[in-house]
Amino acid sequence: MEDPIKHIVVLMLENASFDRVLGCMQSIYPKLAGFDPNITCTNPDFPDTNHEFAQLEVAADRVTVDPGHDLDDVLRQLHNNCQGFVSDFVQHCPQAPQDERYQIMGSFRKGDLPVLHKLAENFLICDHWFSSVPGPTWPNRFFVHSGTSLGHTDMPEGFFHPGIHLYDQPTVYQRLSEKNISWRIYYGDVPQTLVMVEQLRYPLHYSHMDNFCADVQNPADSFPQYVFIEPSYFGSHQNDAHPPTDIRHAEALLANVYNGILSNEDLWQSTLFVILFDEHGGFYDHVRPEPTIAPDDNTKTFAFDKLGVRVPAILVSPWVDPGFTDQIFDHTSLLKYVSDKWKLGEMGKRTAQANSFRDLLTKRSSPRLDCPNNIQFDPAVPINENLPLNAQQVALAGFTHHLEINHTKPDDSIIATHSKNMATSYEMQSKTVAERIKQFFEGLV
Repeated sequence: MEDPIKHIVVLMLENASFDRVLGCMQSIYPKLAGFDPNITCTNPDFPDTNHEFAQLEVAADRVTVDPGHDLDDVLRQLHNNCQGFVSDFVQHCPQAPQDERYQIMGSFRKGDLPVLHKLAENFLICDHWFSSVPGPTWPNRFFVHSGTSLGHTDMPEGFFHPGIHLYDQPTVYQRLSEKNISWRIYYGDVPQTLVMVEQLRYPLHYSHMDNFCADVQNPADSFPQYVFIEPSYFGSHQNDAHPPTDIRHAEALLANVYNGILSNEDLWQSTLFVILFDEHGGFYDHVRPEPTIAPDDNTKTFAFDKLGVRVPAILVSPWVDPGFTDQIFDHTSLLKYVSDKWKLGEMGKRTAQANSFRDLLTKRSSPRLDCPNNIQFDPAVPINENLPLNAQQVALAGFTHHLEINHTKPDDSIIATHSKNMATSYEMQSKTVAERIKQFFEGLV
C-alpha cells in the first residue's frame, strides 16, 4: 500500500529510559520488553556491593538531581550487563539522598503518566528504539537532525566559554529545502537546532510554540510537511522532562500537541506524530544496546559502534493499530523513513543502514475511527522554582551568549546586563536566554 502519511510531527523530550517510562506497558503486552514484576532486576550499591537496589514501580514525577549521562557515565552504567547504573549515580551525585537510588532503578506504574500511557495504550510502541549515542543530549539530538554528531560525544560547559564545536554537517532541513518539502521547527524558548550552523540560514522556518495551536487549525495542505517540536528547556514551566523538573509539565505539552493535531480532522488523518526521548538520562534500562556502525569517519574519541540506552518511542497516527513492535530502531530510523519518503539523498552511513518504520504505516486500508478523543490533562503542578541549571541548560545558556556576541551583536550595555543576570536567579537566567533568542531572530528576519 502507498504511504498515507503527508505530515510528520516529531516531539523529542529529554532524559528517560524505556523501562522507567513505558516498561509498565508489559502489563498490557506480555511479550513487550518492559518491567516484569516476576523478574527481579537489580544493581549493586556503591561502595557496598553486597547491598542491591531492585527495579520497582516507584518512579516519581520529580527527582532532586540530574543523574550522569555523559559517555563515561553510560559506559559504566552498561558494564557487566547493565549492572552499573546505581554505582555510577552514587559516584556522579555523591550528595544525593540515598532514596534517589531507588529512582535510578524505578519505573512508573501504568497510569502514573496519564497522557503518555494513554497514547502508548492506543497507538504503536517501539520497544527497541535506542538513543544513537551512549551519551548526553546534544550528540543524540544531532543524530535525529543530521545522522551524525561529527565524532563528538560531549557537551559544552559554562556560560562564557562554551567550547562549542563547529557542527557544520548537512541537516535533514537543508535536504528538505532542496526538495521543496515544507518544514518548520516550533520551539519553546531556545531552539537547540541552531547549534548546527546550517540552520542559521533558515530563520523563517522557526516559530514559537505559541503559534502551533493556531497553525494546526489552518487547512491541512498549508501545514508544514515536516515539523520538529523543541520543548521549553528553561523557566518556571519547563516542559522537556529533563530532571530535576517535574515530568507532568511534559505530559501537558504532549496533550496539547496531540489535541491540536486531532482537532483538525484532515490534518489528523494524514499525520504521523512521533514521540521520542533523546537519551536515557542515567536511568536504568535492562536491555543492553545493540551494536551498530559509525555514521562517518569521525571516530577519534569513540568508535560509535554501539547504540545508546533504550528510550521511549511511540508512533501516533490513525494509520497504526494499538500494539508494539520489537524492530530495532534508533534516531536515524526517523531520518531513514523521511529520506526514503521524500528522496532526500544520503544522510550518512548510520542512516543508510538504519531500519525504517514505513512498513508499519502501510498495513491499514483506511484510517482508524476509534482513536482517543481530546485528552484532558490539568497537571496542577507547582511551577519550577530555584532549580540549579542542568547540563543541557548550561550548554544552551553558553550557546545563547555565543549567538549574542557573534551573530546578534547588541549594544554593549545589553550584553553586560544579560551577563549580570546570568549570575542571579533561575527565573532571571531563563528570561535572559529567551531574550537572547528573541533578539537573534529579530536581527535576522
